[in-house]
Amino acid sequence: MAFAGVEVGDWIDPTGQARDVSVRLHPDDRVDAGNIERLPIAVSGTNLMVPLEQIATVTMGKGPSQIQHNDGKRTITVGANAQGRSPGEVTADALRIARAMDYPPGYGLELAGASRDQQEVFREMGIALVTGIALMYFVLVVQFGSFTAPLAVMMSLPLSLIGVVVALLLTKGTLNLMSFIGVIMLMGLVAKNAILLLDASRVLEAEGTPREEALMAAGRKRFRPILMTSFALVAGMVPVAVGVGEGGEFYRPMAVAIIGGVITSTLLTLLVIPSFYDSIEIARDRAIAKFRGRAARWPVALAFVVTLFEGLLALTGVRMVWRALARLLGRLRRIGGGRPAPAA
Repeated sequence: MAFAGVEVGDWIDPTGQARDVSVRLHPDDRVDAGNIERLPIAVSGTNLMVPLEQIATVTMGKGPSQIQHNDGKRTITVGANAQGRSPGEVTADALRIARAMDYPPGYGLELAGASRDQQEVFREMGIALVTGIALMYFVLVVQFGSFTAPLAVMMSLPLSLIGVVVALLLTKGTLNLMSFIGVIMLMGLVAKNAILLLDASRVLEAEGTPREEALMAAGRKRFRPILMTSFALVAGMVPVAVGVGEGGEFYRPMAVAIIGGVITSTLLTLLVIPSFYDSIEIARDRAIAKFRGRAARWPVALAFVVTLFEGLLALTGVRMVWRALARLLGRLRRIGGGRPAPAA
């Protein structure tokens, strides 16, 4: 403060502009370290003033010009501007280099500024994405009157991510805020293709048509409406994807993500969703048959719990892995049992 000065107020100069007023020692009194040693220091509780050299030792050294604190801890801020690469990639590389350093005890590392804000935004948007998918599932459960039929619609959601990744790679884009918003929008846009297809199929099933025939008839019936709505959506997003006009580059990743997701989900939905829906319904019919057989021998509650647990194992893939291991062990036993016994 004595050498650099401290701001004590401001004043208005004759031209009408405000000027800061700082107070510091006279130039003759801030020549060397000896001037600091002679600075008077007030003794608390008394009216005495003593030189600084009587209570401290003044030495030359290096130190920060400013000490910053965050949550009561000293911090050193390291910042940079990203150019030619996305901020996420630069942040990941910087963190990898920083974490490879050997810090003394008591030192730590954490993100701040735009990088931390980006992490928080992505986390909140991830929560919004999961919440939206869950609400969509429960709405479809009410509409279809089934807990298993909406699972086929949910299958169309990850199919759109294939197109998002391919489209961003082809356009040399990145997964940023706008492209993430496009992914969230896709969750509602691409599900309508599967809903149109399965709704027509279930109506035919309710009329007595076998499931496979109903799916093929629904595909022929809904093929044109699905293509028309998808192409209309893609055509509407093309001007935004081109990035024409002021701020066009900012919204471009969102349009690219939507276009890629809609194209792949439309093509794959017509092929994958009917097969997946048929497999789910077959598995459901088998589970109901097993439950009825077990309920005839066991208490109803126990039969329900066992059937539900078996279904969860099937959904998580544990049952498939167990069956594969059982088949492998069976083959090994047959191979081992078919070898001739060694001669004595």
